[in-house]
Amino acid sequence: MVTQNGEKDHVFHRDFSREYPLIEHGEGVYLVDASGKRYLDASSGAIAANIGHGVAEIGDAMAAQAKKAGFVHTLRFETEVQHDLAKEISDLAPSTLNYVYFTSTGSEANESAIKFAIQYHRDRGNPSKHVTIGRWQSYHGNTMGSLSAGGDLLRRMPYMENLMRTEHVYSPYCHRCPYQQSLDHCLAHKQLYCIDELERLILEIGPEVVSSFICEPIIGSQQGAVVPPATYLSQVRALCDKYDIVLIVDEVMTGFGRTGSHFAVEGFQVEPDILTFGKGVSGGYAPLAGMIVSDRLVESLKEHGKGKFIHGSTFSGHPVTLAAGKAAIGYYKKHHLLDNSKKQGAYLLHKLYELQAKHRTIGNIRGRGLLIGFEVMKDRHTDSFYQSTVRASERLNQMAMKIGVIFYPGSGTLDGVNGDHLLIGPPLTISETEVDELVHRLDLALILFEKEMST
Repeated sequence: MVTQNGEKDHVFHRDFSREYPLIEHGEGVYLVDASGKRYLDASSGAIAANIGHGVAEIGDAMAAQAKKAGFVHTLRFETEVQHDLAKEISDLAPSTLNYVYFTSTGSEANESAIKFAIQYHRDRGNPSKHVTIGRWQSYHGNTMGSLSAGGDLLRRMPYMENLMRTEHVYSPYCHRCPYQQSLDHCLAHKQLYCIDELERLILEIGPEVVSSFICEPIIGSQQGAVVPPATYLSQVRALCDKYDIVLIVDEVMTGFGRTGSHFAVEGFQVEPDILTFGKGVSGGYAPLAGMIVSDRLVESLKEHGKGKFIHGSTFSGHPVTLAAGKAAIGYYKKHHLLDNSKKQGAYLLHKLYELQAKHRTIGNIRGRGLLIGFEVMKDRHTDSFYQSTVRASERLNQMAMKIGVIFYPGSGTLDGVNGDHLLIGPPLTISETEVDELVHRLDLALILFEKEMST
């Protein structure tokens, strides 16, 4: 393989079978490649570029910090920006979450949370509590611990023999309940069947071995913005309290205004023991993530663990990435992006429902704020999906890219293998006019997709 200038290519690509456009610069919700082609970034990269592209003040803040102190090792030193950003994030989080531990990626954040939960129990004299329960069709990262806790079958499969012991339950996908129940039935009995199944699993393997339960408040890449019933998280919280289980809520994708609030748990009125974050915290301008830990767990660490978390990495609390996070949070506030996320998210939902009437391939639409997804179907009128080998959502996204718009395709919607969905999550800066353009280009892509798939 050679580069565009004819030289040998030395990049280890994500996929060597593909050709990748070379992005030259970004402008707001757009990316521009080396040929001058403009792409409307309807997925914020990987739901990360929340404040849009080309915001010079973020780069200026990073440069200013680099000139002051480009790196310190947090095992020996701390920085003012570390304390400033930790306070800002804790002020946005639920009231009992006040201690911020920084990492570079969401995978590391979830790995840290899983390990800290295990240490929490061990420090208190319960070393048998080491098993994490996750959910099928979830994603928590690519490190071995986070991959083990996640429920992405295709990513887990190559490493099955290497994964740590975890257990899983099904997610609350009420539109297609894996337990063959109806939401009306669950609500009538004031108890969700999926919660009953979670408790059954806890009792089956033994509460004495369960360390933590990890979940996304709104299911992201693996099912496409599925919102659980209003009482789901509060019932999970009650079970965790009952059996001394650490509740970890993964807000790597949903945090920092993506769903119209600082964190999605606000909409469910639940306070986890650990909340993980990433992606939008820096608006995608620097690799920054972390976990926010409850007062209760930190006090236990001080009392029973000599105050030391047995964990760490070289770039945890890197001052230049923290400067990006501090500047990004300032940008969210200055430009009222949470309000815009709610406003434009509602408008986008409205336009998608209009588009659904035109296209048989748009199935169930769901989401909150500017995290919206829909099922990519063969025909929703017959409730039929394409075979998994067709890779329908990926093909739709490839057609969309030709038209100049980028989405976040996903597969395994139904059972980890079958079913497709498309995730839409543009920068929170998007305007109504740009939403119209996004929907128009999606319409064109669907026309091409349906025509190709019918031949």
